Order: sequence, then C-alpha cells, then structure tokens
Amino acid sequence: MLIDGYDTLLLDLDGVVYLGSHAVPGAPEALEEARRHGVRLAYVTNNASRTPAAIAAHLRELGAPATAEDVVTSAQAAARLIAERVPPGSKVLVVGGSGLRMAVRRQGLRPVSTAAESPVAVVQGIAPGLSYGLLSEGALAVRQGALFVASNADSTMPTGRGELPGNGAMVRVIAHATGVEPIYAGKPDPPLHRESMIRTGARRPLVVGDRLDTDIEGASNARVESLLVLTGVATAADVLTAEPRHRPTYVGEDLGALLQPYPEVRDGACGGWRAEWRDGVLRLDGEGSRIDGLRAACAAAWAAAGEGRVEEDAVKPVLERVG
Repeated sequence: MLIDGYDTLLLDLDGVVYLGSHAVPGAPEALEEARRHGVRLAYVTNNASRTPAAIAAHLRELGAPATAEDVVTSAQAAARLIAERVPPGSKVLVVGGSGLRMAVRRQGLRPVSTAAESPVAVVQGIAPGLSYGLLSEGALAVRQGALFVASNADSTMPTGRGELPGNGAMVRVIAHATGVEPIYAGKPDPPLHRESMIRTGARRPLVVGDRLDTDIEGASNARVESLLVLTGVATAADVLTAEPRHRPTYVGEDLGALLQPYPEVRDGACGGWRAEWRDGVLRLDGEGSRIDGLRAACAAAWAAAGEGRVEEDAVKPVLERVG
C-alpha cells in the first residue's frame, strides 16, 4: 500500500476528511484502516477557529479516529511563533476565536481584546462572526508597533456550500489599513510543518491535502513527499498545469489511495493510458481508470513544462477524457 513507506500522515481536514459538517465519502473508513495498519494520523489544519479538542470531537462524530493530541492547528503554530519572540506572560491581542485564544494561553501568553491594553503582538485567525470592532482593535495595536502574526493566508476555505472567504481575505483588512504585512504561521509557510514535526516526532511523513498552494507547496517547502486528493479545492486542470512547487508526489481520487499500491508512472504511461504531445497539445490514448489517466497526463505535462507550467488550453483534450 502507498502508506507502507511512511510512519505519519500529516492530513489536511477541509476538503480531505470533511466538507463542512459532512465527511468526505470513504474518508473515515480509510483513516481507520490506516491507523490499524500502524501509521500515525496527525490532522494538520490551517483553520484556527476551533480548539484541538473540538476538532477531534467533530472527527469522531464523523467516524474518524482522533484525539485532541492528534490535531495540529495553525493557531498552535502562530502561538509558538509569538512565544519565541516575546517574554513569557506578554499580552497578545487575539483577533479570532477560542482555538486561537487557547493556543496563546497554552504558550504562557496573555490573550487580550483591546489595543488599550498595549499588547506586544496581534494574532489573527478566521472565526465565525469575526467583528469589525475586533479587526479595528487589531489595526490600532499594529499601528502602535505590535508584532502582527496571521494563522494562515488561505484566500478561501471549502465548505459544503462552496468556497467561502478564508483568513487570507480577512487579513487584508488589517494589512491594508496599516500597511504592515503579517508573519504567516500556516501552510505553506514553515511554522505549521515545524509544529507538526515537534508534536508527532515523525521521521518519514506524508503530507495529504487538497490544495496546491497550501498543502502541496508546504510539503515542497519542507522537502517531504505529498499526496493530492481531488475531493476539495484542486481540480484536474489545476494539477496538470501546476508549477514545480505545486506538483505532488502522488495524485489520488480520495483517501482510499493510501490503501492501494501506487502504480508505476513512466514516460507518460500509467495503467492502460499513455499521454503524449501532438500538434502542440497533450493527448491521452488508451483506457482504464480516470485517475490513472490523470497520472499519466501529469507526468507528460510536467516533463514538458520543466521549471515552468503548461497552459490550460494545451491540456483540454486530456480534460475532456478525465474530467
């Protein structure tokens, strides 16, 4: 099985394990089987709104094996980043939810809610009902010289209703008002991966995600291998036209790919498919599973693009066959 080469799965949540309040079909069962196989599961999320205990409870409700110790959040990474830069007990203005406040407190820092308390840092993360008033307090504190840290830069987040504005969109309020760019703690930046490695003790991790610009780029930055699943944000067109830092080691339909042998992909061939360039476009010949066709096409597209990327028009014949 694909997981046989790894001791820890660093799993994204939104778009990989669940979409909103519903599990991705087959995901809980695949994770339970991976755990029985002896692989450690670590749920690594850019979402800083909830506590690890709340996230683990939600996962268990969906049927996935999880404890609070299995959850690593961008809130925890952001809090550690601040704690390494300021004295213990320092005041930190939290522009976010309970998950962010708890992470700050557990790093020995004091969460506050107003700029009048002279915080040494401002930390921002997405939260339901994030108010104009709290964003304004954050802007005032940053203008006063407070360190500005953001949990993540995701412009959107996947839900059962579609993609909604993410923390990266909300960060622009304070950044635009103050002219100060935050330090980002979440994927694809290194702090969250570092937090994951500290908490899990992983020696050979596999990053599993649904976004090229966070999960896969984060794995590339950390120089570890990755699996892209097509149950969330990334599409077949996205992965075919990906630049080098966004190219996953493996591509799978869903988490079930972890429990299957990964086929050999060589010279644009995989399974019963072969991809090759003809008349300036990429064409896919043969038959077999959709995902093997995509794997073959990715190999051919990436080989042709080198350090660049191919245009979507050039892979349209492939998309017509694999979706």
